[in-house]
Amino acid sequence: MRDAPEHPESGETAARRLDWQWRAAAVGAIDAVPAAVVTAVAVPSGVALAVGVLPAAIIGLPPTRRARAALILVGILTGLPMVLGSFVAGTPLLATAVVFALAVGAAALAQTTVAKRRDLGRVLSTLSVPLVGVGLSYDDPATAIGLALLMVGGSVFAYLVSLLLPEHAAEAPARAGTAITLGYGVRLGAAGATAAAIGFTLHLEHVGWACAAALLVMRPDAEAQVTRMAGRIASMLAGGTAAVLVVGTTPSPWVYGVAVLAVVATAAATHRSRWYVTSTFTTFLVFVLLLYSDPGQAGYRFTERLSETVLGVAIAFVFGIAVPALGRRTQSSH
Repeated sequence: MRDAPEHPESGETAARRLDWQWRAAAVGAIDAVPAAVVTAVAVPSGVALAVGVLPAAIIGLPPTRRARAALILVGILTGLPMVLGSFVAGTPLLATAVVFALAVGAAALAQTTVAKRRDLGRVLSTLSVPLVGVGLSYDDPATAIGLALLMVGGSVFAYLVSLLLPEHAAEAPARAGTAITLGYGVRLGAAGATAAAIGFTLHLEHVGWACAAALLVMRPDAEAQVTRMAGRIASMLAGGTAAVLVVGTTPSPWVYGVAVLAVVATAAATHRSRWYVTSTFTTFLVFVLLLYSDPGQAGYRFTERLSETVLGVAIAFVFGIAVPALGRRTQSSH
């Protein structure tokens, strides 16, 4: 397992910084039952399945059954971009060009006057393009395809579960975020391409870690990006530390099963939080997969993940905050 996908924080503009929803926690726990059961028998397979369920659990429960088909779409828009990233990962120049081009294309789509296309462009920009970056960590496309199938399968299961639950009133929509502009798309693509190029040049084992970190924390609003940059590092430290502590005790498989259930349920319960907490749970699952068969690598893997996360966040700072600030200063001086 090279990396795990994440869903962007859907509640980054919510009123509360840490928003816990018990109903969402219950739905997430139900979605995680198959993964927990498999984990209790075969830990790597079960945790990989939990990774696949996570995006659908995080999106929350849409109010109507008709709208819940979006859960399947999330699985597709998460899995396919990662497969694409794995296919171009073997050709560094092509990979960096693809990341840049997709970021610009998604931003252009987000500027259209058609609401559905505009919404799709925003989803592609905040979710699918970063998942292409995640896919760069996979040198074997078959592995990425397998994980993508788990994602789609997990989203289908979550959708079927959602059909059994009653419809409910729609929650008040969060305040609309800053519009995605073509200039932002260029800077987003430049950040992802730069992170990928550095990863390939330095022959990093997980090229996608820095690239995904840069793309996931980037936002057109500076305040939102600062929150995500700090949250990304804090979440990585929390999730990584928790995984190291759990794996270090060499627990029975059923303990991992309980942990998987708790992780997915908690990720679902906090999906509307303004704090960027999603990567806490993906980091935990990634570390369990990396360390389960070799706990002795804990220190190395922790340092590797932290350093590449900091690298990605630093690149995002340059293109997301420093470059726009420099542009404004230049304009004001003329």
